Amino acid sequence: MSGAVTPAPATGAGWFLGVPALKRAVIRILILAFGTFLLLPIWTLLLWAVTQRWLFPGVVPQEFGLHWWQWVFTNADVGRAAYWSFTTAPTVTALSAVICLPAAYAFARFDFPLKRLFYVSLLASNAFPRLGLYIAIAALFFRLNLIGTFWGVVFVQLVNSLVVMVWIPAAAFGAVPRELEEAARDVGASPLRVFFSVTLPVALPGIVVALILTFLGSLDEAQATLIIGTPEITTLPVEMYSLVSSYPEPVGAVFSVLLAAPSVILLLLARKYLLSGYLAAGFKGG
Repeated sequence: MSGAVTPAPATGAGWFLGVPALKRAVIRILILAFGTFLLLPIWTLLLWAVTQRWLFPGVVPQEFGLHWWQWVFTNADVGRAAYWSFTTAPTVTALSAVICLPAAYAFARFDFPLKRLFYVSLLASNAFPRLGLYIAIAALFFRLNLIGTFWGVVFVQLVNSLVVMVWIPAAAFGAVPRELEEAARDVGASPLRVFFSVTLPVALPGIVVALILTFLGSLDEAQATLIIGTPEITTLPVEMYSLVSSYPEPVGAVFSVLLAAPSVILLLLARKYLLSGYLAAGFKGG
């Protein structure tokens, strides 16, 4: 009678892959380590934001409180900076949409000389060190009397929105099936009605992604605003620079939480669009 053949134990560096329990344990340890690496700075930031006193070598704060939150919300400079932040960001987003969306549609739907060159040249603002670019723009704006003005800050922030507001919507417009548009024309729809009834609704997720990223980019922008806007126009990220260097750590933590809150909220609201492939598609060639 022939007996069952017992498989030889796995050897080599990957022998644990054949042991399900050990494999699951290793995966959980790696996930825990990766999660700790990502979340520990955030957890520390949140602790600092509610700390009154945290002395070395204490692992946790010795005293909690919301004193610095009250200080931030009652500080006149912070209120003025918040006003400029939430005035500048929507203006940049709206103006960028007016300028860039027609260009995105043209790149997606029309052929014209040097199309690819113009499309790729939009990356020019990212091809050079940002600080040097902002200084060059500041020299031009000084001649145009735009230094220290609201519109000077808006115009310089528009430079940062070009890639996002053209490439992602261009990919969204390009992904609209031509058959749908042709079917609408066959039943008598005008080109304008086809655009607003077929093309725009289908491309809307990509446009929403671009609008959200442009708004958040403007809200978090600091270098260009510091060079072009100060001292008259000071947004929250610029104000944070001076406060972090002059006040205790909890002030910087409170500011970081306040600046992160709009980003987290908008990204959660738009997560289905961000995960739908439009973001990656936007950075493909036209």
